[in-house]
Amino acid sequence: MKNFDSEKHVRGESLFLDDIPIPEGTLHAHVCYSKIAHGTNLRIDTSEALKMNGVHAIFTAKDIPGENQIGNIVLDEELFGAHGVHFVGQPIAVVVADTPFNARYASEAIIVEVDKLPVITDPRVAQSKNELIVPPIKFLLGNTEQAWKECDVIVSGVAESGGQEHLYLETQCALAMPTEGGVKIISSTQSPTAVQRVTARVLDMPMHKIEVDVIRLGGGFGGKEDQATPWAAMAALAATKLHRPVKLVLHRQDDMRMTGKRHPYSSDFKIGLKKDGMIHAYEVSFYQNAGAACDLSPPVLSRSLFHCTNSYFIPNVSAVGYCCRTNLPPNTAFRGFGGPQGMFVIESAIAKAAEVMKIDRHVIQKKNLLNEGDEFPYGQKTEQCQTRTSWNALEKKISVDKVRSDIEKFNSSNQWKKKGFALMPICFGISFTNTMMNQASALVHIYTDGSVGISTAAIEMGQGVNMKIVRTAERVFSIPIDWIRIETTNTTRIANTSPTAASSGADLNGKATYFACVELLKRLKKLAAEELKQEDEAKIEMRNGVIFNSGKETELAWKKLITVAHQKRISLSEHHHYATPKIHFDVKTSKGHPFAYHVFGTALIQATVDCLRGIYEIDSVDAVHDFGMSLHPAVDLSQAEGGIMQGIGWMTLEEVVYNSEGKLLTDALSTYKVPDIQFAPKRVRVDFLENSENTFGPFNSKAIGEPPFMYGIGAFFAIREAMKAFRPDQEFQFKAPVTSERVLTSLYSKVAALEPSLQ
Repeated sequence: MKNFDSEKHVRGESLFLDDIPIPEGTLHAHVCYSKIAHGTNLRIDTSEALKMNGVHAIFTAKDIPGENQIGNIVLDEELFGAHGVHFVGQPIAVVVADTPFNARYASEAIIVEVDKLPVITDPRVAQSKNELIVPPIKFLLGNTEQAWKECDVIVSGVAESGGQEHLYLETQCALAMPTEGGVKIISSTQSPTAVQRVTARVLDMPMHKIEVDVIRLGGGFGGKEDQATPWAAMAALAATKLHRPVKLVLHRQDDMRMTGKRHPYSSDFKIGLKKDGMIHAYEVSFYQNAGAACDLSPPVLSRSLFHCTNSYFIPNVSAVGYCCRTNLPPNTAFRGFGGPQGMFVIESAIAKAAEVMKIDRHVIQKKNLLNEGDEFPYGQKTEQCQTRTSWNALEKKISVDKVRSDIEKFNSSNQWKKKGFALMPICFGISFTNTMMNQASALVHIYTDGSVGISTAAIEMGQGVNMKIVRTAERVFSIPIDWIRIETTNTTRIANTSPTAASSGADLNGKATYFACVELLKRLKKLAAEELKQEDEAKIEMRNGVIFNSGKETELAWKKLITVAHQKRISLSEHHHYATPKIHFDVKTSKGHPFAYHVFGTALIQATVDCLRGIYEIDSVDAVHDFGMSLHPAVDLSQAEGGIMQGIGWMTLEEVVYNSEGKLLTDALSTYKVPDIQFAPKRVRVDFLENSENTFGPFNSKAIGEPPFMYGIGAFFAIREAMKAFRPDQEFQFKAPVTSERVLTSLYSKVAALEPSLQ
């Protein structure tokens, strides 16, 4: 189960954008951005900067030949601020010089003035002022108004989750080269077609004159789905104006300041239960901090509503989401795409209900797990439901009662250190919720020497999608894996692509590759039957590059067969388009069947808190995850482990902080903390759920990119349980990330006087 990309990474042989030898005469660009969060009457003076050493040009909004607009869903985001600014980091101009240093130095000489306006950073304030990017989104199931009368226990509260920096290793970058009548862009993007479409709009060119090529990304996590586009468009603008190649690479601190993060949410919840712990009603309001422009905020908010009940069946649900415009960089896609924010709130509601009812949180969780045929708030019903199966499988591998007993024993014998645990079931829908985006194409060539080249829309960003596509072709053709190569992703070879996102890259592009390979195999088997004088093509098989006839090995090998096919003028190329079947969703009624399938799983997380200092450790993560029939277990396992760590980071260490003026305070790795090897749990064990299949994935596999991220939510509640063991009468907020500082202040915030032993 080798991953050739990993081997290249270790050797330093993998090519990323900044590794490409640049053409002679390449210029370098640097972006001048606003230091003010909100202002009007924008005034720009570039006269001094233009005189500086090595500067070739400075471009602003007035230099754009087409539209100064990069918005996709809502046309509300300018490439360069033209009349005003709306967030700190908003691009105002791009300086092009002979070296990166000269471009950066000159950008600091540009004088930018605005008349300041009030700054909004809180989504609830934005909602109160009706600063909404789109109208509120609402999902309904049953009748909550009637249901409250039938509940024995009703609790309400507030849950808040913070942002998260993508922190991809490769910052945003692009290289643009003028061509005859157009431009070629090498971009670090998850969405080549979005770069192509927006650049065409900015340059006032048809799309066929814009070629976008992507080798691989040094990480994306959603941060390069929409937000890689402006840098490519700026480089292309400069390249076409100057008739020279132009390279733009953001410095880390500029990248952190100028780009959006995971959306912070502030949410209200109300949950009603019967005496036996069954959840009868649930209401939730999500206040999403979208930032200054639309970007992908509406579909991210929709995904929060899609997953607002997580793994539980609740017969009466009312969920509403507000997409709130603030003066922060436009927030964007991030692994989970709104799902984690929605799941955190229902888990918080269950935790509060458990405290009021004086029962363990996992008791309520288990009682309310989804069953086959249960209806989600968006109308789809569960199929091949593995919620209880994964929960039960985990309980067989690790006894929850023993974990609870061991923790109680530890806590009773330790005054200052306390342990806690939490179970975290997940149910995550797989497909773009915009039905139109669930399509992909693959172009497969078999060359005359028998080697295979594959072009798809999939972007390799470290998640192993290329390896899965190669494995798909390998299994169809039954040839050695090193005979197969994945080409770069290119809008000229594969047009009208959907982004590599929503965990669907391997599904969509893998299926397209599968069907293209199957068509080629049909032709080759027909030819082999003719060559071997076999009337029944079904008796022809390919095994490890050798053709078998009626189960017996023949002298006809793969490479010889390809030579014969070419001699007989049989096409050795196939293009196939794949569209996910059966999915649909009506945005007017908020009902439909938006997901091809769901991914399920359950994790148990244990944590230890030093209640004297507020610091903590994640002791262990044990999970049973639904991989389907894994195409590549090594890749899938690494994705699960990485997703878990990223989810734990979001819930614990990673705190994005802006001041009241909209300035990012955590704009460097000295102030923004992510999990490192010292923070990693002592044990992470992910077991593959047995007997799970999926007809919508290549060879019955399931998507892996996003679902494991949600297990990290369990870390918050494990830490919270440890805190409650120390202060059983204290009421703790449902506010993430639960940093060590927040743990400490929460433990002692309502203590009138420190105990003598603490003084």
